[in-house]
Amino acid sequence: MDLQLTGARVLVTGGTRGIGRAIVEAFLDEGATVEFCARDAAEIEATEQALAGRGTVSGVRLDVRDGDALTAWVAAAAERMGGLDAVVANVSAIAVPDTEENWYTSFEVDLMHTVRLAKAALPHLEASSNGSVVAISSVSGRESDFASGPYGTMKTAIVGYISGLALQVAGRGVRANVVSPGNTYFDDGFWQGAEKGMPDLYATALGLNPTGRMGTPEEMARAVVFLASPVSSFTTGAHLVVDGALTRGVQL
Repeated sequence: MDLQLTGARVLVTGGTRGIGRAIVEAFLDEGATVEFCARDAAEIEATEQALAGRGTVSGVRLDVRDGDALTAWVAAAAERMGGLDAVVANVSAIAVPDTEENWYTSFEVDLMHTVRLAKAALPHLEASSNGSVVAISSVSGRESDFASGPYGTMKTAIVGYISGLALQVAGRGVRANVVSPGNTYFDDGFWQGAEKGMPDLYATALGLNPTGRMGTPEEMARAVVFLASPVSSFTTGAHLVVDGALTRGVQL
């Protein structure tokens, strides 16, 4: 299927590793021009070099907790790219332990970076023929699990925010959707770390999934790119759970 993304102008937060890196790669494979942000300059450079032959891609050093810097990046990227067609709010602090510091961190990084990215991008997305916002939540935002607390609560809030945003901007030609990945395994990711440092938690999580495995970043990325594409033009306000039947509740 041609997702009709050739030449699309896309921003992705957190594009150097894991799901974010896979999202960048998937958009490039569809012919999009992609700009991403990350905090580590060396990782940005390595990612740019690794993906240079895959399409038009560039990275910017940015901490998404800095709201002014995030807003400025969106404006500058839109000017460089001649507009925006899609933005993906991917970054997460993954601040799981229930401490007061983690509540503030999760609020600023997970929730507010999503809100600020969408608000800053909206004027540019309205000028596009296929304006799209996709936010990354989590199965921990859908049901209570070991990550309930700062992380899970903010992931739930992202779903609520995007649902409301979709209603508000539907008449302005912009769509907004959420993808909630299940447990996703990749090098230097949370679950690889748990496999080594918290083997009981890893074994429990793995055992809960009826597929007998965890997901891959590429599987999550494909869902994001589809929802952002013109092929999904009548899908907005959706919450797509990609978890291999990990979660059990009926989603109404």
